[in-house]
Amino acid sequence: MGPLMELNLLFYFLLLIQLFPAPTSAFPIAKTGCQDTCGNLSVPYPFGIGQSNCYRDLSFEVICNDTHYNPPKLFSGSFEVLNLSLQGQQRVLDYVSRDCYNSQGNWTSGNSPYFNLYNNSFSISDTENKFTAIGCDTYAYIYGARGKNFGSGCIMSCTNKEDLLNGSCTGIGCCQISIPKGFRYFSINVESYNNHSFVYNFNPCSYAFVAESNWYNFSISDLLNFTNEMDETGFARVPLVLDWAINWTSQSNKSCEEATKDKNSYACGINSICGVSKNGLGYSCNCSQGYRGNPYLQDGCQDINECADDPNNTPCTYSYLCTNLPGTCNCSCPQGYQGDGRKTGSGCTPIPKHFPIIPVIVGIGLGFLIVLIGSLLGLCAHQKRKLSKLKERFFKQNGGLLLKQQLSLHQGSTESAKIFTVEELKKATDNYAENKIIGRGGFGTVYKGILPDNRMVAIKKSKLVDESQIEQFINEVVILTQINHRNVVKLLGCCLEEEVPLLVYEFVNNNTLSHHIHDEERKSSISWEDRLRIATETAEALAYLHSAASPPIIHRDIKSTNILLDANFTTKVADFGCSRLVPVDKTQLSTLVQGTLGYLDPEYFHSSQLTEKSDVYSFGVVLVELLTGKIALCFDRPEDERNLAMHFVTSMKDNNAWKILENRVLKEGSEEQINEVMELARRCLRVRGEERPMMKEVAMELEGLRRYAKHPWVLQNPEEVESLLPGEPVDLHSHNSIGYDSLRSREIKPLEIDGR
Repeated sequence: MGPLMELNLLFYFLLLIQLFPAPTSAFPIAKTGCQDTCGNLSVPYPFGIGQSNCYRDLSFEVICNDTHYNPPKLFSGSFEVLNLSLQGQQRVLDYVSRDCYNSQGNWTSGNSPYFNLYNNSFSISDTENKFTAIGCDTYAYIYGARGKNFGSGCIMSCTNKEDLLNGSCTGIGCCQISIPKGFRYFSINVESYNNHSFVYNFNPCSYAFVAESNWYNFSISDLLNFTNEMDETGFARVPLVLDWAINWTSQSNKSCEEATKDKNSYACGINSICGVSKNGLGYSCNCSQGYRGNPYLQDGCQDINECADDPNNTPCTYSYLCTNLPGTCNCSCPQGYQGDGRKTGSGCTPIPKHFPIIPVIVGIGLGFLIVLIGSLLGLCAHQKRKLSKLKERFFKQNGGLLLKQQLSLHQGSTESAKIFTVEELKKATDNYAENKIIGRGGFGTVYKGILPDNRMVAIKKSKLVDESQIEQFINEVVILTQINHRNVVKLLGCCLEEEVPLLVYEFVNNNTLSHHIHDEERKSSISWEDRLRIATETAEALAYLHSAASPPIIHRDIKSTNILLDANFTTKVADFGCSRLVPVDKTQLSTLVQGTLGYLDPEYFHSSQLTEKSDVYSFGVVLVELLTGKIALCFDRPEDERNLAMHFVTSMKDNNAWKILENRVLKEGSEEQINEVMELARRCLRVRGEERPMMKEVAMELEGLRRYAKHPWVLQNPEEVESLLPGEPVDLHSHNSIGYDSLRSREIKPLEIDGR
């Protein structure tokens, strides 16, 4: 092979490298280890969620509310955030001012909200917002302060609906004015000259708001009823654009020249430049030319590979050699060619030589084939190594080494948890196929799977993981695998090789208690005897978790959807995603309130103090569901009946509880039994936790009622009850309960449980 052929092969080899670039990762937007999304919104640094190191300062702290909203919503202080931009702007929702009258000219309703930015890093954008007023008997006034003080407004009067024009906001029915730069507070007053009495039939109210300039398009129908996105109280909200900058306060307005002198507080990272902010106050950061990413991260601006991003649109022509350089690229002609290699230049032309066409074609073909095969093999090997390292990183990140250590400590005492691999669970669920999904919830998705030994399992794939709680998560996995109670779903193991750990439980095949008592096709399918047994087994399982487990476990989310039933209607308490371990020397914990509305202990909701009695309250709601067949919380019912627990307690107080019981319960249960169960439910639902019974008492009373169903003479011979029931004697008519002391700290200790 001649020298010319070797040069040409080298040239095409370099072209192939450009056609098959190495895979690149997305540019980071948040600090390492920090949450960078909330629902569908991106949260770039300097904004941040959670820990203080995730945001630049308190000015940029945002909160992701995933407790009350699904999908989660992002908030900055009290304002709901619609969008965060690294270009110095933030979109939020603000309220509409309103002033309404009836046909007699009497005032009926209205509000005059104000908007106040306590955060000095933000101001209301004058370029992106306008003040808008709507009405035909209206004068609206806006007052702005905290930065720039100003006042302005609109006055409108129109008596004929036909004079109005859709899309026109020039003073007839709709008025828009610009606002000045750099203020952080405004209030809006809306009033009427004639109380809308002359225009009531098509315009009973006046409206005014500050909103995004291009957002609102006037419609005549808005005069009758202007509504937009409503909050929980029924007030309309509109999008408002805020400008933000770095180092802008009422005392400081640093320029770029001043900011760069203070290296400790300078906000711009490497390969970025400082510039004037959107509102001209403080400064902002941008990536330098040839770089892209988040300029507020230390290494956020990364080099753009001009040669690889778009091979058909590089600074060099398609035929020339492009070499990427930091922030730029170099264009050159390959060996054997001449010219300048730029689009604007004369181009590369071959140096005149005798060209052996056939050998070159053969060489190019062989070279292309070799390079293609080599590239594909290299890419496959690279992907395998990358996947292996990723699984190893997730395993360590999710506490795999700690779990192995914990399991070795308990080896031989009880059945240990198995650590499953990613491949095992993918195979068990047909790669998490849609038809394998058996449940979805706020915390994740549950799949049905079949292990190689033909065991059916339920695999829970959560949405999020808190890295700060990994040690506690591992400890809970060890503890839950050692729980051996016939009425508690068994945790078989977990998989730690994915970003979010997966939990593997035994499979319970007859759906949930909620399904059997609430589903229209299944209502009244469970007999009174089975209901009493299900309640007893659930109570025994909770009593076991509270009293026999070491350390004790508070479930924290007892509800009919977390009580599973097998083919024989045997109870299995499930879903320990919200559960908490209680150190042996503590009776209550201070926690972030979690649970399900309708089942949530009101005392825990108001005090954030979690105790065993919180589970007692939730169990009381389940007991009422079994008695009535009604859903715990239903907004389709009358207002005083929406909350089943409150409705039941009120009915008991008014001696009307029998009217809300399910027909099958009334037909099959004895009056004495039902009375006892209703009274027990009422005691469980007491507002004060210390007045509720312990789960151990509840379980023993229910077991006593079951025995009475089989031996009705028991209540006539109370002395013989003590000899029939195991353990401590039971007073079937006693309503005494045991209280708890309040403690704040807790300590997690290794589990020591004698299984049932």
